[in-house]
Amino acid sequence: MSDKNIMCKDCGKEFVFTEGEQEFYKEKGFENDPVRCPECRKARKVAKNNYRDNR
Repeated sequence: MSDKNIMCKDCGKEFVFTEGEQEFYKEKGFENDPVRCPECRKARKVAKNNYRDNR
């Protein structure tokens, strides 16, 4: 395995999916590579939590 460069589907920024992150995903049983950069993943998680809290 080697590092992968991936384009974020939300912001369009390129980010690196490191070998270590790939191992982590594999251990967790995730079959797909991430489609969002870490910043967009974090922002999406916060927005999702805020939506749930305000319902």
